[in-house]
This record gives sequence, structure tokens and C-alpha cells, in this order.
Amino acid sequence: MRKSERNFISVENLTLGYGGNVVVENLNFNINAGDIFVIMGLSGCGKSTIMRSIVGLNKPILGRVIVGDQDLWAMSERAREKIIETFGVSYQSGALFSSMTFGENVALPMEMKTNMSRKEINKEVHKKLQLVGLSGYENVYPADASGGMIKRAALARALALNPRALFFDEPSAGLDPVRSRQLDNLIVEINKKLGTTIVMVTHELASIMSIATNSVYIGNKTVLATGAPKKILQTTKNKEIIEFLTRETKGGKK
Repeated sequence: MRKSERNFISVENLTLGYGGNVVVENLNFNINAGDIFVIMGLSGCGKSTIMRSIVGLNKPILGRVIVGDQDLWAMSERAREKIIETFGVSYQSGALFSSMTFGENVALPMEMKTNMSRKEINKEVHKKLQLVGLSGYENVYPADASGGMIKRAALARALALNPRALFFDEPSAGLDPVRSRQLDNLIVEINKKLGTTIVMVTHELASIMSIATNSVYIGNKTVLATGAPKKILQTTKNKEIIEFLTRETKGGKK
């Protein structure tokens, strides 16, 4: 079986909520190794809540998140931290430290989690910034950079520890269509070049239809469809899903 066909993360009968309020329930889907996987659905359906549970930040009410063959929420906190360290996360705002340069932001995970020398760290910082198209920008502060540059620097930081999987929360938010497409191309390049599994929460239809190889659609607090978005559109009869996946192709943007 090819690597891309193996389950990497399995969500089983997952129910999530806050303060007794159920956000989503009885979720079941698989993220395969090598996927560009999109969690999609209408605003407020619980997409970010799901991602937070998968990366170890939001404990389920019920159900399991299986990473490889390990139950993320049944293990000790220390064991869970070890798995989480194999993930990279890029948040919507970038979440860079404003008092630190791009280079210092990218170096921080290596300083905190490895025994690498300063020379080794500097070499990796250069490599990661080069990968995202920011070679030579080590000394730039976030306040002096564009939104697109900040997102690329955040991606470089998420790649600092060579993660098995990268998680994005609305990666294109705040970007114009050209820079959004450039970021999509970069995500695809990282997926192909490094073999990194990509998991994205996004509502951007252009991204969903152009780069996603697998997905889950969340509606009515549960899973309404799984699979490649284009395949879902071809086979679904659910009106909500059809409207969501065609909203920018029928008579222009809404």
C-alpha cells in the first residue's frame, strides 16, 4: 500500500464542545499520509474546534483521535506532547512574536526543543526561510512586513522541526487573490517536496477546489461528506454542500 493511502490520523466517534454545549458530534473520518486535507463547512460549524482537538489542544467529550496507532487523548500528557511536537501549526494571524525578527521566530522552536548548536540553528533558519521564499529576510521584523510575508514566515516557523504534518487555520485570510494563490502553490510544493501531510481549515473555494486531495464537510454538527472535494461535488445530493462548493461559479461571487 502506498504511503498516501495509509491512514495517518483517524477521527473516531468524536464529540466536541465547551461548557456542556456540544459543537460537533459523532465525527468519523480519516486523514491519509500525504494528503492535502481540508476541513470545510459553513461559518460556525466547528472547523477550528475540530482542528484544535486533532493537534491536542481541545479534549473531546467522547471519541478518539488516533495518530498512527496511538490514541492521542488516552495517553499521558507527556506522551501527548511528544506527538504534538511532530506537528507544525500555522495560525490565521501568523502569531509571530512582534519583538523578534523572522529569523528569531523561526529559530525559537529549535532553541526550545533541540540541542542544536547556534551554527546548526542558523543554517536551518536560512533553509526554512529560503523554502518559503524569504531568503535574506532573517532580520526583518513583522511590523515591517506585508501580510503575505508574515504568513510565509509563520509557515517557516511551523516547519522548523521538520513536522510530519502541518496544520493551517484559514491560511489565506486577509490575502488578495494573487497572494492567496501563491500561498496555495507553496503549500503544494511543501507537500510534494517534503511529503508533509497538510491539514487546512478554510472557507476559500479556490483553495479547496484547486489543491485539496481529501476533505471532510461538517454540517448539522456532524460529517455530511468525505473525500476529494471535486468528487464530493460530483456525487452529493445535499443542497448545502452543493451551494458551498459552487458559490463562486454560479453567476459570480456571492
